[in-house]
Amino acid sequence: MVRGTRLAGKVAIVTGIGAGIGRGCARMFAAQGAHVIGCDIDAELAASSLAAAHAEGLHIDALYPCDMTDPAEVQRLIEHTVQRWGRIDILVNAAAFGAFEPIESMDYIEHWRKTMVGELDIVFLACKAAWPHMVAGGGGSIINFSSANAHHALDTSPALAHCAGKGGVLAMTRQLAAEGAPHGIRANTIAPGLIETAATRTPLDSLPGFRDQVLAKAMIKRLGQPEDVAWCAVYLASDESTLVTAADFRIDAGATGW
Repeated sequence: MVRGTRLAGKVAIVTGIGAGIGRGCARMFAAQGAHVIGCDIDAELAASSLAAAHAEGLHIDALYPCDMTDPAEVQRLIEHTVQRWGRIDILVNAAAFGAFEPIESMDYIEHWRKTMVGELDIVFLACKAAWPHMVAGGGGSIINFSSANAHHALDTSPALAHCAGKGGVLAMTRQLAAEGAPHGIRANTIAPGLIETAATRTPLDSLPGFRDQVLAKAMIKRLGQPEDVAWCAVYLASDESTLVTAADFRIDAGATGW
């Protein structure tokens, strides 16, 4: 892990640190000098992430299990952060859940509603709870995750609810940027393409031809890694990006650029 001072002294909340992009962001933020407070609904995965970070000499504080779809749990995370560090400079909403079902078999409650809660509500609740503390502190950086799927349709995956949820995050973040600008709050999205994580490894390894289909759409012929996304998040969280808000950064190997 590359060490640096790009986030030195900043207080960062990172949700979903148990795996994938959230884990990558938490580790990289800590390596760049931030005071990181993480959370995850999966206690075992969160503990594993903390142990791996500590083995590298990185310190990450965390609450787990913590269900970010529960307003009371969200408030607990925010209060814990403010009590420990006195402010919130950065909010990285990496935690998410989405169901992948074709419309003909999609259940309204089990698939559609759970995805809206797991991809839209989860972002709204964290932003709402952190907002007054960012206002009181003179501003901050909110980093949300849309997706390449918010920009193009998929012919290899039944992603209707997921595309709707991530499209909603994209639109919501633009409005957060408008409402936050007078308070010094910046809000941006990162739109990853397919990133190789524990969640995506199963379809990549088990669905015939899926990996080749993903790479065929990419200009750069390799799969993304959590660190590819985390470097973009470091930029958006740092003072290097103080003029950047309402922007969407596509980290997708050029897949949406054709």
